[in-house]
Amino acid sequence: MQTIAAIDVGTNSIHMVVVKVNPEIPAFNIIDTEKSTVRLGEGSKETGLLHPDAIARSIAALRRCQEVAQACKVDQILAVATSAVREAPNGRSFIQEVEQELDLKINVISGPEEARRIYLGVLSGIEFHENPHVIIDIGGGSTELILGNGQDPRSLSSTKVGAVRLTEEFITTDPVCRREFERLQAYVRGMLEWPVGELRSQLNPDEVPTLIGTSGTIESILKLHACEVMGACPTTLHGHVLTLADLNDLIHQLRKYTYAERCKMPGMLERRAEIILAGAVILAEAMTMLKLESITTCERALREGIVVDWMLKQGLIEDRLRYQGSVRERSVTHLAHQYHVDLIPAERIANFAVALFDQTQGALHEWGAEERHLLWAAAILHNAGHYISHSAHHKHSYYLIRHGGLLGYTDVEVEIIANLARYHRKGPPKKKHENYQNLVNKTQRLIVDQLSAILKLAVALDRRQIGAIQALRCEVDASKQIVTLHLQASQADDDCALELWSLEIKKACFEAVFDVTLVGQLEDHSNSDLQLV
Repeated sequence: MQTIAAIDVGTNSIHMVVVKVNPEIPAFNIIDTEKSTVRLGEGSKETGLLHPDAIARSIAALRRCQEVAQACKVDQILAVATSAVREAPNGRSFIQEVEQELDLKINVISGPEEARRIYLGVLSGIEFHENPHVIIDIGGGSTELILGNGQDPRSLSSTKVGAVRLTEEFITTDPVCRREFERLQAYVRGMLEWPVGELRSQLNPDEVPTLIGTSGTIESILKLHACEVMGACPTTLHGHVLTLADLNDLIHQLRKYTYAERCKMPGMLERRAEIILAGAVILAEAMTMLKLESITTCERALREGIVVDWMLKQGLIEDRLRYQGSVRERSVTHLAHQYHVDLIPAERIANFAVALFDQTQGALHEWGAEERHLLWAAAILHNAGHYISHSAHHKHSYYLIRHGGLLGYTDVEVEIIANLARYHRKGPPKKKHENYQNLVNKTQRLIVDQLSAILKLAVALDRRQIGAIQALRCEVDASKQIVTLHLQASQADDDCALELWSLEIKKACFEAVFDVTLVGQLEDHSNSDLQLV
């Protein structure tokens, strides 16, 4: 068994769950939790910067999470950040500060990726029985809507409406005045129109989905209702049901109360009382637009989804979640289709790239399976920029990949893939390039420096895009710092002159970054020592 800690750095709170993973079942048991309301998303409306006080609170909370994790003797800490960090201009510097102070790596994830991992978390706690379910997660900065039946999600969305965000933007009166309340309702309705419409378009006419709610805002709303109905706060909210009619009654009550009166409600926390009305409005508008009359809580969400995603990547899950194991590969292929990438040469170049990676591993570099996969993804997508224009298409490729909504990847991983594609042609990475500056540390920059040089060679080997090279072998002479690339033509009478010429042109980056001399050599067609690609 392994013990894993998963941390969700959200706009309102920092949550951690510590689990013991049993790979034989496979499943996990929650053994400890930690939560701090840090309001990381509180900042300047004008600049959008994370406030120094919020950063200090967050670092202190993360330090406590580390202490709890260490007490539980965890094998690994997995941490992700969501809307507050990914939107803030100083979000990257916050990530760097955490890494410097705590030696804790936080991965920023996109909105759709956040939604996917929420889906995984809910699936780990609820059996869908192949029936359609809508999942709603209302955070401090964003709301995620997901539609799925236990297989691939049919719809994933993340919208910039959250309980903290909307409270700061719309509510100044106490109790809230009618004008502010109506403006809040109208804004939420407008923001949810597209994601709700897209989700409903994925439902069959005869399907009536079950609505599942997750995370702090929804749990607080249902806790208020449960305390009122039962006369005492329940020990668990998992499976508790709230109707839209009861929710509207609760909103009517919250509207009349001052902050001090809301704090006195059974089950209400002071920090939650500040933002509960905005969260309840988001939920009510979503339920109304989805035409769903009740919602059921699930206590598993993003944190548990982080664990499930880790289990999938480790190959530990072989049951109903197995389909998610190839989500990254399928997401790359989907993006390639979206931008009309010719997959035959793309896959050929990807095969060249990973073959070069494998045959130089240990001799020229020490990267592992994760970096190998990022190189493969960049090779498949490196020509995506042709969708916009042939001219400077490598720069267009960077933009399309960076903003293409790849699933299964962290923000850093997407940044690396996009940078690798950006440098598949022309010159090497330079510090002045804005996209290169987005890589936050030396390790990430070294990955791009070295693997983009490998990708350049792979592209050169398919210069005519006809599969002229069918096999290769990379021979590294460390003592002489010479790398000989033995190549075999697909056709015996093909001298592959254009591929060899292209290799000469593109090898400079490879030679510079690895401090070697590269020699390309076409072998006799009968040579069987070469690796078919």
